Amino acid sequence: MPTHTEEPQFWVDDLGLSLHDRAAFRRGAQKLVHDLAIGAFRKGLRVKRVQGWRGVWEMTWADDGRATFSYGDSVLPGHPHVIWRRVGSHDIFDNP
Repeated sequence: MPTHTEEPQFWVDDLGLSLHDRAAFRRGAQKLVHDLAIGAFRKGLRVKRVQGWRGVWEMTWADDGRATFSYGDSVLPGHPHVIWRRVGSHDIFDNP
């Protein structure tokens, strides 16, 4: 099972989300965890690398909902570890 931690900026961003958006992100994050466990991302999450930022990835959780993450050292051997960096709209790409 994948593990995760959050950067401090993630929590600042999270507080700025509406309850609806926060719930939508959580659903998207659950899908990402499932996809990490099986080793393939579904197309709907549009997971891809963030251009110009080494080791930073993005996922889409709504029309204007994005989250960025990176991979950290595995906490459980053989399982990926996600570090959530930012969550919000396209604006997060100014400093993902």
